[in-house]
Amino acid sequence: MKKYVICGVSNRALQMFIGPIISDFSKGNEIVGLLDSDPYRFTVCTEKYPLLEQVPTFSPEQFETMIDQTKPDYVIVAGRDDTHVDYILRALRKQVNVITEKPMVTTAQDACKVMQAEAESEASVIVTFNYRYSPFHRKIKEMILEGKVGRITSVDLNWYIDTFHGSSYFRRWNRNRNISGGLSIHKSTHHFDLVNWWLDQKPEEVFAYGNLHYFGPDGELNPQKEPSRFCGTCDVQRNCAYYRRWNPCSGSNRVRDDHLLAGVYEDIPYTNYRPDACIYDEEISIEDTYVAAVKYDGGSLLSYSINFSAPYEGYRLAINGTKGRIETTEFHEPSRIHFNYPAQTIDYFPLFGAKETIELVQNPGGHGGGDPILLEDLFLGPDSARNYPILAGSEAGAYSIAVGEGVWRSVREGKPMNIKELLYHPEKVMNNSTN
Repeated sequence: MKKYVICGVSNRALQMFIGPIISDFSKGNEIVGLLDSDPYRFTVCTEKYPLLEQVPTFSPEQFETMIDQTKPDYVIVAGRDDTHVDYILRALRKQVNVITEKPMVTTAQDACKVMQAEAESEASVIVTFNYRYSPFHRKIKEMILEGKVGRITSVDLNWYIDTFHGSSYFRRWNRNRNISGGLSIHKSTHHFDLVNWWLDQKPEEVFAYGNLHYFGPDGELNPQKEPSRFCGTCDVQRNCAYYRRWNPCSGSNRVRDDHLLAGVYEDIPYTNYRPDACIYDEEISIEDTYVAAVKYDGGSLLSYSINFSAPYEGYRLAINGTKGRIETTEFHEPSRIHFNYPAQTIDYFPLFGAKETIELVQNPGGHGGGDPILLEDLFLGPDSARNYPILAGSEAGAYSIAVGEGVWRSVREGKPMNIKELLYHPEKVMNNSTN
């Protein structure tokens, strides 16, 4: 029987780890401890999962006590992004394996600390990059390994976050770079890891442009400049296009999202947490639009963009190589798309020859069906029939974070950022920083 403790009883922890361990993987796995800074989260957890009523609970300062008392095999880290590094380092010092949500940490400097601590520990770190597990993303990896595109020369990846999902980041703690690392880390690490994994190369340098176009006090749709508002009590909410779009007067359009379990605003009164802060607040310290170019040590180049206020959610991808090209376009969150759109396929264009269109059997579950397969690897063991590595470790987590930090630093400083310097010599970056 493998034993797990949960650090951060978040919605993600409830949905992604606690529920599946109890319902799908109880044979051979059990939760033996819960840790959070907000005791009310334990109440929410046990109301949802009564089987955990007798599981001991701990505050953050009781971490070592929890480890000594429960003797877990794994620490699952699923709290707010800025808390990850502390729990990961403390677990590694106690020789306990770690499963952590992405981003592993929020800065390249902390990522380096994690890699160093892991090297000095008998324990290891797994980062749950579930986008790797989508059937389309696994098929693309397999096509690359088969040599279908030859040596990869360039990747074009354009990501779109819709007005529901995108604005949610600016209502919550994600809007503060000191807590989330900014969206080039909190969100884009998914995408950078995916490309790093496909290429099997390490990023060397990144140059980026970015800005805050849609949100913050200067957002063009801001109905009134006023600090410290909340949607639930705002007297100009009916003049806010974002609010009106997702909160019709009838209350009938309660959409759902992998990231926001209860619709636009959560009704759970967690301590010191409101998910309805104004998207036009002055305190917003991150960007909502990026374009970036990344150079890899194997010669490949990545052209990347992301927009956090798009009319629909999805991405467009092209991978170019010396033998051909792979293309795919995904539209996801169909409940929020109000136009006809094609089902996702993979198009393969050999450099000389006929186009092939590949349709895949898809499985249900979050993140394009990736979550259930990731969970099977975590709690049942990696699929022995898969002939390539897919579970991510601390190095993969670190390089995705370094690219993300390089993006926002390049935006601020107007120059390319060296990835190895960010990871292994952060003092140079800090000394040369203009911030």
